[in-house]
Formats: sequence, structure tokens, C-alpha cells
Amino acid sequence: MAWQRPDGRQPYELRPISFQQGFTRFAPGAVLTKCGETQVLCSVSVTQGVPKFLEGTGKGWLTAEYRMLPTATPQRQEREFMKLSGRTQEIQRLIGRSLRAALDLDVLGERTLTIDADVLQADAGTRTTAITGGFVALAHAISKLLQQGVIERSPIVGQIAAISVGLLQGEAFLDLNYTEDVSADVDFNVVMNQHLGIIEVQGTAEEGSFSRTQLNHLLDFAEKGIQQLLSAQQQAIPDWNKLYQG
Repeated sequence: MAWQRPDGRQPYELRPISFQQGFTRFAPGAVLTKCGETQVLCSVSVTQGVPKFLEGTGKGWLTAEYRMLPTATPQRQEREFMKLSGRTQEIQRLIGRSLRAALDLDVLGERTLTIDADVLQADAGTRTTAITGGFVALAHAISKLLQQGVIERSPIVGQIAAISVGLLQGEAFLDLNYTEDVSADVDFNVVMNQHLGIIEVQGTAEEGSFSRTQLNHLLDFAEKGIQQLLSAQQQAIPDWNKLYQG
């Protein structure tokens, strides 16, 4: 029997996604990103200076921090303070790598952009939602820096979005929710740019293996989903054409 999606979506359909801009007051970019029942607050802050390995180069930097609120899941999770879990470290590095691909760091100057991804509610896809929403928050922050005259031109040279795909009972599905994520035989997180060039693919078979044909099918689904996300991002960035330097 074929897998029946709990929310009635077709295998190739995304969950509804939205970007609530200006969600908090003080961050140059602050976007509450909702992907189905998953909600991630993506905030961007700007500080002068860069890590030591970039000092004196004139280049900027982008880094990311990721956390889940204790009540983001049905059972309360302890807060992570000084010692971060391996999962948290891996996710925030993924967010940072992905969003650095959107920038010409030479144009940014010796400034550091920090993406804070705070998961308010988790129903799978928190890392991909953080990347997709983080890009929108990043664009808003860059727009504000331009308006304030902090930078002379936009460093944005790419657009980045991410989505999950998986195999359930041998068939490909796009944008897994929690029930599907824990049931999947194979699951992938895919990050792509505006040209559908691959930034990163994270994937594994939970049991057994998968074929090259199935892998191609998963990537086809990811491409279609990311095309829709790219369009949704642009609609959430009013001055997109002025910001994008590609």
C-alpha cells in the first residue's frame, strides 16, 4: 500500500510557507518563517570586525547559531548552554555554509553577519526552514545597511533555499513533516542556489539502501520544491531586484 500523507498533500507538494517580516524590533533583519507547523525565527545582526583569520583582508564573514526552544516539541527539551549537542553544531554550520554562498564577502567589508535561527515550533524541516527563512532575513538586513549608508552596494550575488525530500515505501516525497521524517527509509536535505546549483546535499538510508534512479527522483523533487521557494522568497523581499547583484 502506497504511503498516504497525513495532511493530504500530493507527493510533490510543499507545505504552506510564509515569511512574516519585521517580527522583532531591533534586528536589521527579523523574519518569522512558517513551513507547515514548523516555525523558525530568523534574525540577522551586524557587528564590526571579523574572525582573526580574516583580519586585515578587507573581507567580511557570515556565521550562524541555531537553537530550539524547550517547548518547540511535544516533550520539553532542556536548553543548551555552554555545551552544544553535535546535532546543533552540525546544523548551525550548515546554515552558515549555505548562506555564505549568497554573498560576495569582499563587498561586505570587515563586518560579521550573524544569523540566529530560533525554532519556536518543530514539525521536521527546521534546518531547511532556517536556511530558506534566513536568506530572507539576510536580504532585509542588507537592504537596511544600504539605506543607512553602511555599505555602498549589495553583496548579494546568489539566492539560497533548502528543502527536505525522502523515500517512503519506495516512493519519493517532498518536504517531509515529522510523521514522514521518522517513517522515511531515506531522507535528504538539499540546499540549492538560484540556478539550481547544489550547495549541499545531506542524505542517508535509515535502513537498507537506495538506487541511483531513486536518488535522481529525489533530486528532481528537490529542484521543483526549491524553485517554488525561490519565488516565495523574492515575493517577501520588496526590493529584491536592487539587492541581487548576480
